[in-house]
Amino acid sequence: MLKNSRVTFPQQLLPVLFLLYLLMYLFTLLGNLLIMATVWIEHRLHTPMYLFLCALSISEILFTVAITPRMLADLLSTHHSITFLACASQMFFSFTFGFTHSFLLMVMGYDRYVAICHPLHYNMFMSPRGCARLVAWTWAGGSVMGMMVTMIVFHLTFCGSTVIQHFACHVFSLLKLACGNNTSSVIMGVMLVCVTALGGCLLLLILSYVFIVAAILRIPSAEGRHKTFSTCVSHLTVVVVHYSFASIIYFKPKGLHSMYSDALMATTYTVFTPFLSPIIFSLRNKELKNAIHKNFCRKFCPLSS
Repeated sequence: MLKNSRVTFPQQLLPVLFLLYLLMYLFTLLGNLLIMATVWIEHRLHTPMYLFLCALSISEILFTVAITPRMLADLLSTHHSITFLACASQMFFSFTFGFTHSFLLMVMGYDRYVAICHPLHYNMFMSPRGCARLVAWTWAGGSVMGMMVTMIVFHLTFCGSTVIQHFACHVFSLLKLACGNNTSSVIMGVMLVCVTALGGCLLLLILSYVFIVAAILRIPSAEGRHKTFSTCVSHLTVVVVHYSFASIIYFKPKGLHSMYSDALMATTYTVFTPFLSPIIFSLRNKELKNAIHKNFCRKFCPLSS
């Protein structure tokens, strides 16, 4: 039996965090469900780009459901114990959906690359069957990565303290409880798996946008360049937010109060980045924003018309 620790957090801060995280959690669910419903209703959005966006919304919903409800309950409760099986399940699903999210962002970058750099071959490369296969591969890859990391961590022997200095079964907080001579090698193994997978996705995304920018610069009119680039803005913004927050958390220098700041930042990242994603896509994507306004705002808020 493991315990989630809150002792390093000021007690008066916990209700504030609970309310803040609860509102972001509910908005994340509603925002992603709204995007999925809009794409389902609006036939003009039945394109590969929005298929990938729906898959991304599903992964974000499942990612937040895997972690946030339990975290919210622990913020205000006095009983914080969690079984090894529940902890392993939480870690598996969080890594699975987290990696799936990164793989889907990479696939969406490839979709934008094909649409802008090879528009005449777009229907051939991004056929419905091909898109379904790409989505299936992202989910399969996320599941394999989640299982790999979880098996590496829970293959260790845990002894001594059973208190996790975190609100959830965070991998590095859990590794601090392990004992044995191979603990450092396991930590390096987990880091290698994560950095290789996420770094590979980031490298492919950067290469995609290098070719995209080069193709956009060859467009003669400024209006054409702006219109073409506007199709990439929402995706590029989400990529920057996703990798920037992840880099701050996992590669920041360790300070004197790293235990407190690491837990708070990782918890905020878990709730905040999925919260931002539907906002970015609904505000920066003009086609999606118009579809939401047409199908929902005019029906439920007629005065806004």
